[in-house]
Amino acid sequence: MGLEHPQWTAMTVWAASQPVRGMLLEKSLFRAAGTVAGVAAGVLLMVAAGDDTPILVVGLALWIGLCAGLGNVLRGFVAYGTILAGYSASMVALLDVAHPGHLAALGIDRLLTVLLGVAVGAVAGLLFTPQEAEDEVEGRVRRLSAQILHAMAGRLRGEARLDETGQRTILSEMAAIDDALDRHGAGSLRSRRSGRALRGVVAAQVSAFLWLRRAEAGAPNHTFAEAGAPNHALAGAGAPRHTRAGADAPDDALAGTLSRAAQALEDAAPPAEAIAALRAAEALSRDRPTLHEAVARLHAALAARLAPGVDAAEPAHPRNPLILHRDWIGARQAALRATGTLLLVGLAWLLTGWAAGPYVMLGTSVMISLFSTAENPAFIMRHVLVNQVFGAMAALACRWLAWPLATSELQLVLMMMPFILLAAPPVAHRRTMLGAIDFTMVMLLLLQPAWPLSGTFAASLATAAGVVLAPAIALLAFRHVFPADARRRMDMLVAMMVHELQDMAADAKAAAHRHVRQARLRHRLLRVVGWAERGGARLLPAVDGSIAAMQIGGAITLFHEQLRRPDLAPADRRAIETALRRLRRLGEKPEAAARALDFAVRRLSQSTPAEAGTVLRAAQALPPNLAFFRRGGGRSAHGEE
Repeated sequence: MGLEHPQWTAMTVWAASQPVRGMLLEKSLFRAAGTVAGVAAGVLLMVAAGDDTPILVVGLALWIGLCAGLGNVLRGFVAYGTILAGYSASMVALLDVAHPGHLAALGIDRLLTVLLGVAVGAVAGLLFTPQEAEDEVEGRVRRLSAQILHAMAGRLRGEARLDETGQRTILSEMAAIDDALDRHGAGSLRSRRSGRALRGVVAAQVSAFLWLRRAEAGAPNHTFAEAGAPNHALAGAGAPRHTRAGADAPDDALAGTLSRAAQALEDAAPPAEAIAALRAAEALSRDRPTLHEAVARLHAALAARLAPGVDAAEPAHPRNPLILHRDWIGARQAALRATGTLLLVGLAWLLTGWAAGPYVMLGTSVMISLFSTAENPAFIMRHVLVNQVFGAMAALACRWLAWPLATSELQLVLMMMPFILLAAPPVAHRRTMLGAIDFTMVMLLLLQPAWPLSGTFAASLATAAGVVLAPAIALLAFRHVFPADARRRMDMLVAMMVHELQDMAADAKAAAHRHVRQARLRHRLLRVVGWAERGGARLLPAVDGSIAAMQIGGAITLFHEQLRRPDLAPADRRAIETALRRLRRLGEKPEAAARALDFAVRRLSQSTPAEAGTVLRAAQALPPNLAFFRRGGGRSAHGEE
């Protein structure tokens, strides 16, 4: 087709390949969309810069930094396409600096190069990639729902409590499913709707697990603190465990109904059986508001997923939005890291005039943006660096040992094939897959099958060194500029939870957005579980702190609602206002916030005992989790120590 860099098409085939069809189609779609956006941005930057290379360098750094930041906020293949739009602009602008002009032809060439690879990869994938025989994620959600319902039924019968291992197992599975749902929803609008419905089930599972946790602790179960509902059973702060029908009171009828629902889900019975049992359980639990809410959420979520349109049951709350955690702090750090690193690389290129400078900047733009979403980018960069060294050596061997024997462009392409196929067996194994892809990508980047051959070995060696230098630069950046790993990401997440509570305490309108905040806190709980497990942190203390954050959020909502009452006693108003002031500095002085909550409980238990239960649970949850809130308060709102 006369493309200038046909080997980039092969790179695109490798990059767009996926193990299942839905992921293949969606990644191909967003790779194409990201390429179109990146090519357009690259052409516009070249028009704006003209012959002024410094302007081009600054423009690319800002564009790639912006795309890297957005890619850390978005999820799934949308994030991938956004990041790709950043470094695709480098492909257009950097490797044509010696041939200014003909911008339209240049943009079309780059666009066709990538789109041809997307098309070839999609066709090959559709021909050879098997369809998913069973929806694995949906099966896991169904079995986990059954496990939770069995545990709830056991607690209602007064059976042995769920031990720490059982709680950890449930939490770990919920967090793993949450991670897998991005892939589950890939490929079609139907899959995306299915993924969203399953997220609703997982959110309902979190509510049920929180009820179960409170039941295991022997806490009163008439309300759920995060909902901010009144506790009508609580007679006063001095009787935190008094409950008319508490967690430990056996209830065989309700337990049997939950067990039937669990068994129907476990046996993959017709959806109507599980839905009917959950509907009956919802009716039987009406005198237990907290349990009723958990069952109602599971009923509504499972009905929407298993039998949409069949069950007209209403969710537990009219407004129960599905809100996901967005890592805005990590996104800002990724944007600043990418922009600053590329500005330094561009400055070094401009000062030295090194011919391989464009390759260094192109490679760095890929590494510093694409891997910014990884759990531990610096750790990955160490492996990428080694793999790319071997890829560069393979490219040099192909260029200077095999290609001199060729007599046509077709033979150049055919002689590349054995080197490409070297990576096929390793890419089929989980442990060596990423390394094999890195090996292939850098090799293809360095091999341009253009006949007749030109250049010198010294020039090829310099270009290879420039390409391999990119992951080394990215490694230094990831290690020293906003370093990230699982433990740091968990700390950042805890800081965001603490700062959100502080913002709620300062916002008189916080009660109006309580459903959104509760949904975000539930999802952040799952993210905390995931990061705690990856970072080797103790799981249950992090979970306890997250649950305490939800309970404190419920108390803050109640405080703002009480302050709007015109008949609120002056002493109560002062106690609530004092508690809110202390909660605005929760991360700095959690002990002071705990004392203020205790005082508010004593005041409200005398004047409005029906509302004191929510505050009591927050006051009880804060002291054992002071370390959690100090951990969040140790970072500023910008995520810095």
